[in-house]
Amino acid sequence: MSIPSQVKYCIIGAGIHGLSTAWHLAAKLEAQGKGGGKDILVIDKTSIGAGASGIACGVVRNNYYQPAMRELMAACVEVWESDPEAFSYHPVGYMQISPEAMREDVAKIHAEQQAIGYDSAFIEGAGESEAYMKGIFSDWQAKGITSVLHEKKGGYANNLASLYGLATKAEGHGVRILTGAKVTGFETGHNSEAVTAVVTDKGSIACDQVVVAVGPWINQIWTMLELPQTISIKGRDGKMHDDIPMWRYWALEEGTLGVDPNFQKTNDGAMPPVIHVDTDAPLHSDVDGSLITDKIWGIYYKPDFNFGGIQGGAMPYEVKTPVDQVAVDPYGPESPDFVVDDNFAHMWCSALAFCQKRFEGQIGKYKKEASGGIGCFTPDSFPVFDRFRDNVYVIADSNHGYKMIGVGKEVAQELLDGKSALLEPFRVSRYPEGRLHPVSQSPFPWS
Repeated sequence: MSIPSQVKYCIIGAGIHGLSTAWHLAAKLEAQGKGGGKDILVIDKTSIGAGASGIACGVVRNNYYQPAMRELMAACVEVWESDPEAFSYHPVGYMQISPEAMREDVAKIHAEQQAIGYDSAFIEGAGESEAYMKGIFSDWQAKGITSVLHEKKGGYANNLASLYGLATKAEGHGVRILTGAKVTGFETGHNSEAVTAVVTDKGSIACDQVVVAVGPWINQIWTMLELPQTISIKGRDGKMHDDIPMWRYWALEEGTLGVDPNFQKTNDGAMPPVIHVDTDAPLHSDVDGSLITDKIWGIYYKPDFNFGGIQGGAMPYEVKTPVDQVAVDPYGPESPDFVVDDNFAHMWCSALAFCQKRFEGQIGKYKKEASGGIGCFTPDSFPVFDRFRDNVYVIADSNHGYKMIGVGKEVAQELLDGKSALLEPFRVSRYPEGRLHPVSQSPFPWS
């Protein structure tokens, strides 16, 4: 496709948010008799799914301690459920299995899920939790567990397949998708903050509205837009904390155990829910019995034919390199800096064995292939969905991205019909105003 000289809507990024926004925006325009997607262009410097969305584990869950995240995720699950085949979505459910330190938090999550009609079951007590899990997996043996939240909705989706499903829906409404066009800057109007054109290495594209949906590359685009690199935050202590970096990177740790995915079937022969275990019980090596950690830790895992085994991950680690010096490219498995190592394989496989006896002695089947990536996080690790420079809408998912397929629907509403109540808690103004999301006891920064 040749690069157009002008469009009404220019969406930067052909990942989950860019494609979902394009699809929903085009459908809304078509329903309103405004021409559908012919005025919408999605551009990406590489290809569809070349970033974080394309290597995502694909877990879809509602397990959030923050009410705003939980309500938004319920809406996202509805989008996943709207066309499971097109999105390669597997609605197997999701389980949060937790220690005593998290029981009160998870009980609150369950109560509020019931209040919004999100189907889940909550089991409390060490004995009751063990019995419930053994009713699903006879070889369950995890220690330090006193509660189980079993979400009957949710599950996982296959990353690239779902993205191409979104692209097909968007193109079906007339949206154009242009790959191989890298954004190098922005042009602005006279006496105005508004962006008048997106500048790429293939030429400039004049536009009325810009949507930024670039995942880990948000810091680079943010800098091109000349937006502030630091922010003031009114903390829970009531004091204003100045010069807080707007962005920081965390490295994600995921991998695959190369066994038949059917290896993880439940007692009744069904494909299981996605399993997420957090515990403060000591974790010992499944190889030599040595202590790996005596601090709270967590893993998640699921059988996945797309990955060819049991796929999952563990807690990420913070990248200490100054944000402007972090090499985002090459991204994902091609990165020389941010891929998982033998320490992750040792920890994760030992943790699998800690949870279920069937995984004991299986570490030799771990797939020694490059995996992992980095995510660009906000100061509080939760998304920012907001307008900047008058006509630039920023979708900064803070690495919650792939599961949040419904954000594009809400952004389309904001572009055409006014504010979305679901996105209102994620404005950048929450920081100086002190409207911060509550923090859970989870070892993961995004729960």
